[in-house]
Amino acid sequence: MATADLPHGDSAGTFLGHPKGLFVLFFAEMWERFSYYGMRALLIFYLTKHWLFDDAQAGVIYGAYTALVYITPVLGGYLADRYLGQRKAVTYGALLLTFGHFLMGFEGNGGQDAAALNIFWLALAFIIVGSGFLKANISVIVGQLYPRTDVRRDGAYTIFYMGINLGAALGSLLCGYLGETYGWSYGFGAAGFGMLLGLVVFTVFKPLLLGRGEPPKPLAKGTEWGLYAIGVAAVGACWWMVQNQSVVGTLLGLAGAALVIYVLFTAVVKLPREDRDRIFAAMFLIVGSILFWALFEQAGSSLNLYTDRYVDREFLGILWPASTFQSINAIYIVLLAPVFATLWTWLGRKGLEPSAPAKFGLALMQLGAGFLVLVAGAATGNLTPVLFIFLIYLLHTTGELCLSPVGLSAMNRLAPAHMASLIMGTWFFASATGNFAAGLIAAATGSEAASGEGAGKQVVLDVYSQIGWIAIAVGVGVLVVSPLIKKLMHLDTLRDDSASTEAERVFGDAEAQQAGIRPAE
Repeated sequence: MATADLPHGDSAGTFLGHPKGLFVLFFAEMWERFSYYGMRALLIFYLTKHWLFDDAQAGVIYGAYTALVYITPVLGGYLADRYLGQRKAVTYGALLLTFGHFLMGFEGNGGQDAAALNIFWLALAFIIVGSGFLKANISVIVGQLYPRTDVRRDGAYTIFYMGINLGAALGSLLCGYLGETYGWSYGFGAAGFGMLLGLVVFTVFKPLLLGRGEPPKPLAKGTEWGLYAIGVAAVGACWWMVQNQSVVGTLLGLAGAALVIYVLFTAVVKLPREDRDRIFAAMFLIVGSILFWALFEQAGSSLNLYTDRYVDREFLGILWPASTFQSINAIYIVLLAPVFATLWTWLGRKGLEPSAPAKFGLALMQLGAGFLVLVAGAATGNLTPVLFIFLIYLLHTTGELCLSPVGLSAMNRLAPAHMASLIMGTWFFASATGNFAAGLIAAATGSEAASGEGAGKQVVLDVYSQIGWIAIAVGVGVLVVSPLIKKLMHLDTLRDDSASTEAERVFGDAEAQQAGIRPAE
């Protein structure tokens, strides 16, 4: 039975008003994020303190790595859409991630030892490709549990996003503390066990997904193993690229241009007018997210180093390792996600909910305000009071809740069913671009940060002041044009089309059967 022919989640009962499958995805993604963010909290310090890269080199490596994590969902999304289905893609990605995280536990003797560094690069490559198969596809399965017009969709993605950040909070705290206190291998090993738990949850509770995310048509064994071999080849390619960061920038430019041209060409040539307009609206949101992530992702690099060097980290009578402060954003999301989910639902029922583009504008304004608050706090003394770290993360979190879960929901709602994973992959590709730009910004702040405490601190604060004002100005501009973008979304004519109906309308009956979206009669 094709995924499109299956009933929606309500037929199997609900929990807290949502399909039970949502909570399977919640816990699977929670453990995956535990592993990813646990490793991420340590990565910039691992690069500078263990492998002895300077700040500028570490910033570029960090940016290239996180960019590749967000590029590979385009490959994973395409293979899932056409062949594997989302569930098998997620399972394969989880296997690669588990291996990669455990491989990170091999730390060698540090310094610039070539053999040990090659194992480190390989571990990063497995994590990159594993994320590519898992990240976009697990988000798509969330959307498949709901009709396109279901008012619970934004709330569902916000709940899902809360699971992401519950894992991120626990991972940053536990892996960061173990890594900085007892040794790098302890922190990275804990991340590996977290990923293994995510794989177990997703496999054991598969029946609650109601067949969502299955292959569009039965796969021959040889074809399936060939697709997995593509993943292994991608690991080799990423092992080389993460060591040659300039190649990643070139890839982003060329592949990004090709991807945008392909999506727009498909929208103009193959889609009816309203679906075409919705793709245009989705592309506006995708482009707008690039600036957000370029600035937001300073958290794991330049802001992490700033916290280590220039912040009074004593809190509740404890001097906390800098990496543990990476959990603040995630903890805020766990606390505030239910508030935002309830707020959007309540405003939606009253017809007062801001549109997705308006929420993006608000997100950018809050992001900019966070940087300006930190700059103001830094003027109070040699060491910045820890309160201002909590404040910048608070404003960045409220901005994130206005953009990321809303963007995930918008991509799935605006995309025709046969393009769902491709559009979701494009969304993550924009995140990749933002992450690479974040690495360049971090490199610019770090190039002088180690030259002297006062000079280095001022360089960082000058950059933060500039990007803060830029974010606020762009946010205001997005708010101004948001009514026009909302019109392109055609929300009043969205229908709960099945994948088969959508494919037949776009490609015709014969091509829909050939693609496996609609089974032959």
